[in-house]
Amino acid sequence: MNPSKIIKMRTLKPLSIIYNQKSGFHASKHEDMYEQLMTVFTEFGFEIQVFELAEDVSFDDLMSQVIHRHSQNANLGVVVAAGGDGTLNAVASKLRHTHIPMGILPLGTFNYVAKVLDIPLDLLEAAEVIATGTPRSVHIATINDHVYLNNASLGLYPLFIKKRELYNKYLGRLPLHAYTSALDVLLRENKSMKLSVTVDGKKYPVKTPLIFFGNNQLQLCDMKLRIAECAAQGRVAGVVITKSDRLSLLNMLWQWIQGKVEETQDVYSFCADHVVVDCAKRSKLTVALDGEILEMKAPLNFSVEKNALNIMVPNVVTSV
Repeated sequence: MNPSKIIKMRTLKPLSIIYNQKSGFHASKHEDMYEQLMTVFTEFGFEIQVFELAEDVSFDDLMSQVIHRHSQNANLGVVVAAGGDGTLNAVASKLRHTHIPMGILPLGTFNYVAKVLDIPLDLLEAAEVIATGTPRSVHIATINDHVYLNNASLGLYPLFIKKRELYNKYLGRLPLHAYTSALDVLLRENKSMKLSVTVDGKKYPVKTPLIFFGNNQLQLCDMKLRIAECAAQGRVAGVVITKSDRLSLLNMLWQWIQGKVEETQDVYSFCADHVVVDCAKRSKLTVALDGEILEMKAPLNFSVEKNALNIMVPNVVTSV
């Protein structure tokens, strides 16, 4: 056997691509792109394995297998999350504190995580970043034993996501439907929750239709929220709304569109190291985490793990 071939075989870097059947290449009409991506990764010396997330597959087992594969190798390689925010969240939750870098192939509707890290939305360019970029450590926000990269919320927002799923099903995956369903939920649902919110040890009783926590400064800037800076510092950033009648909510939505939501009377924002949300009447609360709906056991403990995950980002060209 040719000695140079042996060396080449030994130096292949592991690359594991994890994608969701529902939001993967087929759902986002990128089947033709799949082969091109494989070619790019092969050319850059990666040994590729593809793992598909499906309902009959245990995610924990799949990720244990992936992490074992990369840990065994002298070169850690890259674990690639190909999908929307939910897929990224699931992969990130397993990769935190492992040192194995995560790559992103953005196949979602909004792709806020990719945007905030300057990862191109063009899939071939994103693949090149995975192959040639630099690992950058990012903050991960946690809620009990779960994580969120973009946002977590209670109240109206989970309802709005359920509605958005229906819109997507019948009308396709367009950002516009996100806003249509927000309005729909505001007009139809005006339920309040009685909660206690403890911000860095100080307890506040609140009656609220919506609590929103953000971890992605770009999304918070897009939503015109000043707490964006707080998220960038690696602290728990959030907004509580205290009025739940339709008129107040519509007024709030209007202020939000104009970028004045935090000036609205019944909107309070906070920036803290630790926040606890509890509910005397309910043992479980419905939470939306990066677009996925979960039932979680109260109390909910929010904090941020600083620099807990490495993500491949473009190399910064610095002028000398």
